[in-house]
Amino acid sequence: MRIGLTYDLRDEYLAAGYSDEETAEFDRLETIDALDHAVQMLGYETRRIGSARQLVRSLAEGHRWDLVLNICEGLRGPGREAQVPAILDVFEIPYTFSDPCVMSVCLDKSVAKSVVRRAGVPTPRFAVVESLDTLDGGLDLPFPLFAKPLAEGTGKGVTPASLADDRRQLRDVCEQLLQRYQQPVLVEQYLPGREFTVGILGTGPAARCLGTLEIVLLPAAEPHVYSYLNKEHCEERVECRLVRAEHDPQVAQAERIALAAWRTLRCRDGGRIDLRCDATGQPQFIEANPLAGLHPSHSDLPMLATAVGMPYVELIGRILESAARRCEAAGGRRVGVVSASPGGNAIRRGEGQR
Repeated sequence: MRIGLTYDLRDEYLAAGYSDEETAEFDRLETIDALDHAVQMLGYETRRIGSARQLVRSLAEGHRWDLVLNICEGLRGPGREAQVPAILDVFEIPYTFSDPCVMSVCLDKSVAKSVVRRAGVPTPRFAVVESLDTLDGGLDLPFPLFAKPLAEGTGKGVTPASLADDRRQLRDVCEQLLQRYQQPVLVEQYLPGREFTVGILGTGPAARCLGTLEIVLLPAAEPHVYSYLNKEHCEERVECRLVRAEHDPQVAQAERIALAAWRTLRCRDGGRIDLRCDATGQPQFIEANPLAGLHPSHSDLPMLATAVGMPYVELIGRILESAARRCEAAGGRRVGVVSASPGGNAIRRGEGQR
């Protein structure tokens, strides 16, 4: 069974002149090496494909794969994470993680919040600021408010200035974000409580919470916000603390909300839901991460897996297994189902039946 790897290699974009911030969501070579090694440890042949453009070239040359492990983030636009899934759908090649529609919905934070809110998932009140004219009539939201780019990840555009206590501060931060990121700004009620990221594996009814990390800002961190700089320097500024639902009712509630949001948004195979608590301690949905980072020691989902005793190879095996099972259940091409044992050894079932 051949598994292709699609990814955006950060060093390639940096060499082409893009900035550190523009490439913040892209992967270092060590992540690709770790993924490649994990898939081979599961007993499969791998092919490194690369970015969306490189995928197009490979397809034009006639290359095909039984399954693609996709972690391409894309460079520009609110549909950038949907590009590789859409291309693979055209060629009917199975792939990991969410489809183009879900990728686009989740990247536009206002759309994701609207979808989950209609399903009864708690999320803070918000508004979308497309120009400064939007602010002239005032927003029907109580201060303090929090402002960030509508469709960015990795904390891009999030700084201590994102927290606005009055109209002047809000106008200033919106003006800066509109100019710098050339996209609307999401403004929502600021949540002063605990912050969680919940890891989830699986799809639909089969989805389960892997566990929860609490994001604790250390004294060296920028205050009050899980900012871009705090994320880039998380080893010195942030403690990602494993918290357990069986010992903490707030965590149990966060996990119930996260799982409901995951299923409502129709996310697949594996990823994260981010939440923060309001002043009363109620966890609230902030955003979904259907394309979570997979660096074995730096990214939240693998860190969480390690914290709960799941080896990296097993984590990748669970993701591949979920993708294979749902593709077969949907009547698509049969792919070998991967099962990773708790000890990290791989067992393949159904290979040759595709």
